[in-house]
Amino acid sequence: MTAQRTLVVAGASGIVGRAVLDLARATAGVDAIGLSRRPPDLADGPEHVALDLTDADSVRAAAPRLARATHLVFAALHEQPGLIRGWREEAQMRTNLAMLSTLGETLERHAPRLEHVTLLQGTKAYGVHLGRMTVPGRERAPRDQHANFYWLQEDWLRAAARRTGWRFTILRPQVVIGHALGAPMNLLAAIGLYAALQRARGEPLDWPGGPAYALECTCADLLARAILWAGTAETARDRTFNVTNGEAIAWPHLWPALAQMLGAEPGQERPQRLAEALPVREAEWSAIVRRHGLRDLSLRETAGDSFIYADFNFATGHTAPPPAALVSTVAIREAGFADCLDSEHMFAAWFERLRTLRILPPL
Repeated sequence: MTAQRTLVVAGASGIVGRAVLDLARATAGVDAIGLSRRPPDLADGPEHVALDLTDADSVRAAAPRLARATHLVFAALHEQPGLIRGWREEAQMRTNLAMLSTLGETLERHAPRLEHVTLLQGTKAYGVHLGRMTVPGRERAPRDQHANFYWLQEDWLRAAARRTGWRFTILRPQVVIGHALGAPMNLLAAIGLYAALQRARGEPLDWPGGPAYALECTCADLLARAILWAGTAETARDRTFNVTNGEAIAWPHLWPALAQMLGAEPGQERPQRLAEALPVREAEWSAIVRRHGLRDLSLRETAGDSFIYADFNFATGHTAPPPAALVSTVAIREAGFADCLDSEHMFAAWFERLRTLRILPPL
């Protein structure tokens, strides 16, 4: 069957890109090309072009392979080592802008059928990383006045759309849960590895973070469905949408259920920085890998900087609860995308998938 859509998925090896490619290959009439330095962790994955989006020559050299593109899903992200500090650094913002503009300009010249671009943002658009956020975060609110590569990319995209006639959709998920090896913001891996290490010691899964606060998660599979919907829905044309599972969670309240999913006993409150406590347990992890015949991956290869991300999300070190991080998803539902998901069910399903992939040990 001839594809009706050809997606170019930038950031193919990341959590969002991998989920989009996985859905695309199961969707009739959709073809996909993944772009990333390394291929996504998918068996029998779609076409992959190995390139570094920070290398303009590499991007331009790939142009002939991208000529049939009709849709661009820009899920690529440059994060500096150490993660959090880079969120406010000008150099990181400029790098993320250059990645989009270089690829976009290449497609403008060489992909005449390109009609739609999906751009990913998140709740940092509402200042959540700065410890402030008006609840609920609404897409129609004035732009939060802080330096952010989101605004640089969005301004570039809007100008390109005026010039080319491209349609676009901007999606703002929160705490995306899914699988990608070495991703810097992968709470699934961070929690799963912590639980596996504790189980191997015969110790409970203590809560390592701070006070409870309300936030939301977005399943990578749900987000992938929203991305494919946005690519053709007239109601998504030139719009910005929040997209989440549709319910609030609080990490300490969810923690006992997560422990049960991972075969661990729920523990007590034991504040600790996972970014400091877990990397030094590499030898323990190697023993778990050998004992259970898991894939030969180190903690770093599996989780990247995700322990740092976990500490941030879990409010580790806080004595008072951070502000609630809640967004409205009314706009996307009114536009026609109404998928929702029980977050406990989501975590349980993803942990099972990681066991099947031999990344986490069996129960």
